[in-house]
Amino acid sequence: QVQLVESGGGSVQDGGSLRLSCVVSGYISGAYSMGWFRQAPGKGREAVASMGLDGTTTYADSVKGRFTISKDNAKNTLYLQMSSLKPEDTATYSCAAQKSCRGGVCSWRYWGQGTQVTVSS
Repeated sequence: QVQLVESGGGSVQDGGSLRLSCVVSGYISGAYSMGWFRQAPGKGREAVASMGLDGTTTYADSVKGRFTISKDNAKNTLYLQMSSLKPEDTATYSCAAQKSCRGGVCSWRYWGQGTQVTVSS
């Protein structure tokens, strides 16, 4: 059984930093992509950052230059380093693994439960 468990969330002030971690347990066959998503109260889920099979990273425009996604394969852990945090970054952050796309529609097979990030002004 595959499980993704996030940690590292918390409350920080405007301009602060946090590092989120996502530990993957269980077996996922083959190489797989991973990503971070967030959802603020009353809003839809937003893709924040992702890392493809070849290590290519992508970021939402709203976090470019402030967030960095990385992965430690030996520890089966995905990270999201967040700096210069803003109140609008407040959300529940979740990690996901194994993206697949068909007919232009993509989905992620495995999801974590999420960790709360709150940024106060």
